[in-house]
Amino acid sequence: MSLLVEAFVREPDGSMRILDVPDDVYRSGGFESWRRTVWGSEAVRSLGARLLPVPAEEDLVVEAAQVPELLREVAVLRAHLEVIAGTTERPRSAGERRDQLELRLRIIEDSARKALEIGGGVLVW
Repeated sequence: MSLLVEAFVREPDGSMRILDVPDDVYRSGGFESWRRTVWGSEAVRSLGARLLPVPAEEDLVVEAAQVPELLREVAVLRAHLEVIAGTTERPRSAGERRDQLELRLRIIEDSARKALEIGGGVLVW
């Protein structure tokens, strides 16, 4: 099982409407275990991330006003991929870990940019 990353908008009644995406769009934020081993890791927390560690405890709901903060966190983590890759367990090689982290950060960033365009938020669940 994997974490899903999706953009959403709030309906007038406050409910969340997740945006449809084509079936061929990859939306994974990592393996389910990444909640703790990557996003909730000490390496990510030590870089000042406040939003991305949330999935270690619960689903992450980034409201529209918080999307710029999420993009800042993604940029910081991207700048420190080697540090984070050195602390994760899977895949096995450091190069594979770095590539997987880069891919997942790009997916989160793409969803956040879409959310900015539409005045919506991002859900990682």
